[in-house]
Amino acid sequence: MTMMRAAVFVERGRIELADKAIPDIGPNDALIRITTTTLCGTDIHILKGEYPVATGLTVGHEPVGVIEKLGSAVTGYVEGQRVIAGAICPDFNSYAAQDGVPSQDGSYLIASGGCAAHGYKATAGWRFGNLIDGAQAEYLRVPDAQGNLAPIPDGLSDEQVLMCPDIMSTGFKGAENADIRIGDVVVVFAQGPIGLCATAGARLRGASTIIAIDGNDHRLAIAKRMGADVTLNFTTCDVVDEVMKLTGGRGADAAIEALGTQGTFTSALRVLKPGGRLSSLGVYSEDLVIPLDAFAAGLGDHRITTALCPGGKERMRRLMAVVESGRADFGALVTHRFALNDIVAAYELFSHQRDGVLKVAITPH
Repeated sequence: MTMMRAAVFVERGRIELADKAIPDIGPNDALIRITTTTLCGTDIHILKGEYPVATGLTVGHEPVGVIEKLGSAVTGYVEGQRVIAGAICPDFNSYAAQDGVPSQDGSYLIASGGCAAHGYKATAGWRFGNLIDGAQAEYLRVPDAQGNLAPIPDGLSDEQVLMCPDIMSTGFKGAENADIRIGDVVVVFAQGPIGLCATAGARLRGASTIIAIDGNDHRLAIAKRMGADVTLNFTTCDVVDEVMKLTGGRGADAAIEALGTQGTFTSALRVLKPGGRLSSLGVYSEDLVIPLDAFAAGLGDHRITTALCPGGKERMRRLMAVVESGRADFGALVTHRFALNDIVAAYELFSHQRDGVLKVAITPH
């Protein structure tokens, strides 16, 4: 067999199933047969043309699969082994990677357009479904496989580790960037899949009070299961006022913004105490404005951080260890299941957020 089925970006508003050649691999690569993958909010930004990718590119960046073939230089793995690879798969050779930020692996030069600046793309560690063909296909080439493949522990199912490549890593990074300390009050804005993972991450980091905010009561109920102590529906209350009441007027130690809108970013800044930390996880499609008063004219000792989810085999190993330990259960996040042949319908459901969808499991075979 030389051909496979893959979901490709055609044009703004169209991701469709197509026939493509099964990828060739080089000495440092691995070919994995995808057993489960999923859709991400970033894929919807691609679908809508809000994040530019090449026409004909296979999309998707959350692979779970089985090693089909190994490059000659890849050691320590065997064909037939179950593995995941992070959504971010750096080669660890760039200046950014060697300076401790492998997600911003600037080895991959971009001539122009999109997010390019000064000759490189700020998301260059993100290759699957961005710079190279991605995971919504029957097969996937994993570059620099020695550093990016992570074996799945025995006893864990595909769906149990499906959150690790992206949303679990991203959500946890939001909690890490918020520098959460034992006893902190943390507010998490938006309880989509990444926000729910950020809520779980805040609990694991030692926050004593986690306030989850969303406009969907079903998602707020799941947030409680993920570790939220208080849930606020922004359609029924002024969440900034409520946070101030809950903290006795002090404000939150940290806020995590997990949606990517001006409104949530502004509110996340407004709930902070002086010296508070805003950890931004959202993918923004428009310019942001920082309100002068909420920013205290730049004198509030606030810290604002952004993140692209960490990848690599050690990050994936740690995340799967959390799942294996039972300290966090993300089973409730997979709400729908589709075959790869029905991926257009899956995109229609997911992009319109119908039927209580959180994450969709896609099974190619």
